[in-house]
Amino acid sequence: MNTGIRKFIFAAVASASIVGASGGAHAQPTHAKNVVLVHGAFADGSGWRGVYNELTGRGYRVTIVQNPLTSLADDVAATQRAIDRQDGPTILVGHSWGGTVITEAGVDPKVVGLVYVSALSPDAGETTAEQYTGFSAPEFVIDTHADGFGFVNREKFKIGFAGDTSDADAAFMRDSQVPINMSVFATKLKHAAWRTKPSWAVIATDDKAFDVRMLHKMAKRIGATVTEVKASHAVFMTQPKAVSDVIDRAAREAKLTGSNAANRTASSR
Repeated sequence: MNTGIRKFIFAAVASASIVGASGGAHAQPTHAKNVVLVHGAFADGSGWRGVYNELTGRGYRVTIVQNPLTSLADDVAATQRAIDRQDGPTILVGHSWGGTVITEAGVDPKVVGLVYVSALSPDAGETTAEQYTGFSAPEFVIDTHADGFGFVNREKFKIGFAGDTSDADAAFMRDSQVPINMSVFATKLKHAAWRTKPSWAVIATDDKAFDVRMLHKMAKRIGATVTEVKASHAVFMTQPKAVSDVIDRAAREAKLTGSNAANRTASSR
């Protein structure tokens, strides 16, 4: 082997070793590292603090949406702004009404997986209110203001929304609740992201805001991987590790190629 060829091979091997050690100029992440959390009705993003701490401690970049709860379009727009800020593949997570929001907003190409945390998942052309048909009503009362915005009744708040919290925490949630424009529940969705994106569902077994049978029916229809957690409707706040474990699983199992789930057809209904 002449000297010129020997030098060429040595240089090529050395270059490959340097690239390999540094992870490569075009190294790709093995799983999604961005998570966007979307709260539901009568709450705000602060309830996600425990989940935020868990996920950031595991190396995730976490963004929390503050929904205005004024319309579906407004909440989707707030979520879209958060998605736009992500630098790569993203797991989109919704609690309660937030499930409707991520169903609409999750068609964004950056979203590679959806996590429903005791959450609603209507289909395109359906309303959120339709999901309740045939199931038990929530164990709380909504007081509707003259302008059409609703609050959970003070006396029924803990039992219906946050039964596994302390009295002090339930009182704080009750007195800091964000009212929702009740007309949102009659708004038809234009998109259903779960038809093209893989889904995971956390179902709180002691949920008094939703009939648990309804949660299972929705999860089955969307083909979600289900994890049951013994908790109230406030599972997003009271069981942050269990919820974070599911989000972490979703991030690791979702392929990073965009729409990576087979389309769900009408036969899935």
